[in-house]
This record gives sequence, C-alpha cells and structure tokens, in this order.
Amino acid sequence: MAEVPSETTVREKPVEQVDTVVIRFAGDSGDGMQLTGTQFTNESAIAGNDIATLPDYPAEIRAPAGTLAGVSGFQVNFSEGRVFTPGDRPDVLVVMNPAALSVNIADLRDGGILVADSDAFTLSNIRKAGMDGDPLADASLNKRVRVFAVPLTRMTTDSIADMGLPKKTMVRCKNFFALGLCSWMFNRPIEQTLAWIGIKFAKSPALVEANTRVFKAGWNFGETTEVFVHTYEVKPAKIEPGTYTNMTGNRALALGLMAAASKAGKSMFFGSYPITPASDILHELAAHKNFDVTTFQAEDEIAAVCSAIGASFGGALGVTASSGPGIALKGEAMGLAVITELPLVIVNVQRGGPSTGLPTKTEQADLMQALYGRNGESPLAIVAPATPVECFNMAFEAVHVALKYMVPVMILSDGYLANGAQPWKIPDYDELPDISVRYWKGDLGFHPYLRNEDTLSRPWVIPGTPGFEHRIGGLEKDYNSGDISYDPANHERMTRVRAEKIERVNEDLNPLCVEGSELGELLMVGWGSTYGALAQATEELNAEGLATGHLHLRWLNPLPVEELKRIFARYKTIVVPELNMGQLVRILRERLLVDAIPVSRVQGQPFKVGELKARVKAIVEEGR
Repeated sequence: MAEVPSETTVREKPVEQVDTVVIRFAGDSGDGMQLTGTQFTNESAIAGNDIATLPDYPAEIRAPAGTLAGVSGFQVNFSEGRVFTPGDRPDVLVVMNPAALSVNIADLRDGGILVADSDAFTLSNIRKAGMDGDPLADASLNKRVRVFAVPLTRMTTDSIADMGLPKKTMVRCKNFFALGLCSWMFNRPIEQTLAWIGIKFAKSPALVEANTRVFKAGWNFGETTEVFVHTYEVKPAKIEPGTYTNMTGNRALALGLMAAASKAGKSMFFGSYPITPASDILHELAAHKNFDVTTFQAEDEIAAVCSAIGASFGGALGVTASSGPGIALKGEAMGLAVITELPLVIVNVQRGGPSTGLPTKTEQADLMQALYGRNGESPLAIVAPATPVECFNMAFEAVHVALKYMVPVMILSDGYLANGAQPWKIPDYDELPDISVRYWKGDLGFHPYLRNEDTLSRPWVIPGTPGFEHRIGGLEKDYNSGDISYDPANHERMTRVRAEKIERVNEDLNPLCVEGSELGELLMVGWGSTYGALAQATEELNAEGLATGHLHLRWLNPLPVEELKRIFARYKTIVVPELNMGQLVRILRERLLVDAIPVSRVQGQPFKVGELKARVKAIVEEGR
C-alpha cells in the first residue's frame, strides 16, 4: 500500500480554493456516519475553519438495513468566514447505499458532488429504497450533479484482506475509507485522525490496524485515481487568538454548570434519568468526579429531580436534566422547588413531541410547558442559549440566578444545540466571575422566610446548623413565621412574592441587543437554536435592501417588557420564527399587545435560511 505523503510532499493535482463547503455523510444507522462526520469536523476545526454541524439520525437503534427509515446523516459546514448554520444544501453528498441517496439527493445543490458506494447499489438494496432502477445510471441525475461511483466496499475489504478478519468486521470499516477520501479531497490534516484511531480502538489492535489501513486506502485512492482531477482548500478562518476546541451544546452545558458550581464554592449534585437527547450531559459530568461533582442515575424522572432538590436542601447545587416527556414527569417536584424556594437548575433538552414524539429530532415546543406546566401559580426563571458554545455561558448564568434568588431555573436547550458543534475558545477560569452565596448569619432571630430586600430571596441554611432549625415543605407557609398556613390572604401574599422574585431577575440581565438594522421595515424575534438561521437571514436581507433587525431573547422569564416595547416601536412589522406552532408569539401578543406574526416550522429540523427569507419576504409583500 502506498504511504500517505508528508505535508511537505508536493501534490501533482491542482488545488481549487473555495471559501465555504457543506458536506453531508449519509448511510445506514450502522454505517458509522456520526463517527465519520464528527471526525471530519474535528479535522476541519484543527484546520482552523469555522464550523457548524447537524447530526441527523433515527431514534431506532438499528432500523432494518438498507431502508429509508434507517438512514443516518451528519452535515458539517466549514468555512474561512463566519459560519451561522450547518448550511441549507450540501455541496458534497457521500452516500453508502441507495436509501441514503433517496432520502438526501434532493438536497444536493445543482452542480454538487455525489460520492456513492457503488458496491451497495445492488438490485435488492435499490428495491428496498423504493426505486425502480440504478439511480447512479440515471441521465438526469448525472446531468444535474457530478456523480462519482466508487467501489468503496470492495476497496475497503481488499485493503485488509490479509488480516483474517470476519467479512462483517471488514465491511464495517468502510466509513473510514469515506473519511480518508474526503480528508484528501479537502486537504484536511490527518495526523490527529490517525492518532485518534489508535485511542478509539485501543482495546483491539486488529481494529486499529484495519481502520488505519482503510483510512489511508481512501486517502490514497483520491491521490492516485484519475477520477478526481483536483482537490479543494478552505483557508483558516480569521478568529480571535486563543486556544480552541470543538464543542457540542450538551458538553458546553455540563462544563458551564461545573464552572459555576466551582465559582460558587459549592458541591454539585446531578440527578438524572437517561433520555435522548439529554443523556450526554450525564455522561460528561460523570467523568468529572474530581471537580466535586456527584452524578446519580435515578430509577425514574421523579426520583432524579427529587434527589436534586434534596441536594439543594442539604447545601449543594442541585441540578437535573431531561427532555420533554421527562420534564412532564418532574412537574410536581418542580413545584416543590418553587414553594420551598430552593435553588435548582433544570435542563430541558427539547425534542419533537408530544409524548415520545421524535426522540432524536429538534423542536422548540416546550416553552409553554416551561412557563405553565405545573399546578398552581408556579413560576420559574427560564433561559435559552442560542448556540452550542453559548450553552456554557447560559448554564453559568442559570446557576448564578438560582443561587442569588433561591429559585428554580430552567435551561431550554434542544436537540440541535445539544448535538451541534462549534469551535469554542476555552475561557480562562480565573477570569470567570465569582458567584456569591449567602448563608444566614443574622443575630436578630431566624425563620425560614425572612427576605432579602433586594432579591426577596429567603435565607439558605445548611440543615443541622445549631440555632437555625427549621421546616420547609410543599404546604403553604406563613410569610412571617414559616409555619404551615391556610390563611387566604397569606397564600396570596406568598404567591405574589414568589412571582415578584422571578421578575426581579431582570435586574441582573444584560440589555437587549438588536443585530442588523436598528430600525426599519421588519424585526425578527427569536429564541434558542434558531439564532444562526435568523442571523444569516438578517445579514442577507439587509444586503438585498430590506431593512431588517434581529432580536434574540436569551431570558424568556422574566421578559423585559418595557425594553421590548421600545424596540418593537422602531419597526413596521414584527415576525417571530419558531420551531413550534407559535408559542413565543402568543406570549408577546399577550404581554405587549403587539400584532406579531408567527413563522412556524415543526418538522423536526432547524430552519433553512433560504426558506426563512422567502417567508419573511412574503409577509412584507403582503403587508405593503
């Protein structure tokens, strides 16, 4: 086998410079497309490109092989400029079978590159994909895009035929052939991948050898074949100097929680029950016991949240995480955290619903659940990060608010943020702000509902502290004594105080920031993971002459109503794009009495920039 040339080797094939590329890898759920896409993303991050990713896979662990239901995809957009989204349409589509082609081919842009494993296009597989004939031979397809039919499976098995591995094991290595070929095609640095293979498969030296050989075979195929006449290069992006790493939303969120707990000088307890797409937070935190983090995999969602509440009562930072169905089960316990006025952070990584819904697909349909999904008047503070890396900052803010105001705070992430990745400049821990935690040290007597005048927070006392014995619980308490009370006037007073505490969180929030036009024809108001699509659409609409502003809300409760009114007054039309049937728009209409217009999408997929622009333009045209 030919060796992979060193970096100093002069390439014979010409290199075409491009500023941005979108690649989608697609195949069966067992073809390793998530692994391939993730490692290609890591190579692109090392190359210095800005990146955004979209893993897209079915909920079934293994759907029937070769069927449309079992197709798994991973899309990455890498660029020398700023990247907002994973891209609307791929420039390059790599498919491992006919089903992957059938599901994804319509998205490939005209003139794009299709790389297909021709060995997988058997009559049986073609029929499973619901097609009549070999699509790779279709004249219309070959006219629309550049088709490269590569005998990928055969070359994979040929490259490791002498190793004595089972046929099934050999075929499973074919994703590394695709990775090697694409790494060559886009001049990706491969040293890290070769080292990573050694670590990933360290328990099986045979697999290290096999995957390394296959990866190099893919790279060398590109270098030596006459099929590909040139490679592509995307130069490094101009980004702020610093040390960067590739970061997903779930991992950033876990690190933000840890950093905040450390800055508050608190032990962190994380009670959770596994659920897609939130489970990676538990996985990440479980690896950091040395940072005073305790993780507990409970028997169910109720036990998970109740254990976190108990940890907060005991003086630790209690955190729990789940997705929509699990959050529904935690409802009563979240009310307990509200009425006991204990700090608690609840992470909801939203997915398509209702019920089990679309476990691996993204949606923003839990906003109303977060605001009102409990019995009684039970307000929570609610924060929504806008990008994967922003999950770190918003988790940090959530802990700060929970500890300062002694309230539960819900972080509304979603599947797109949780699994999406971006380059993240690793912050200097010493430059992160300290989080002050106040314990009751008064000498004027104590009861559990004495209030701080500024925050209305009640004192936090470690159980067992001499002289500060007290009782809290789910029954209403007297405002003055802390004893159980059924007095009607006292209940209303306590209800209003709990609501006012949430409103006072506004004092800690940064002023709202409008991107794009400061006034004009249209303002798009968004929240959560729609940020990238809205930001890019705003840039492009302004470039096309439509004065457009973009306001992205990070805190959804409390809402800065007066500040929003002043901003809204500067625009003719208010549009609210959301991945739901219109939840934030209802809140804005009710709270601000503004005729905001919804732009909804509930397909388990994020907005595409082109689609968003078209719908916004139609609204503007209709209003003229």
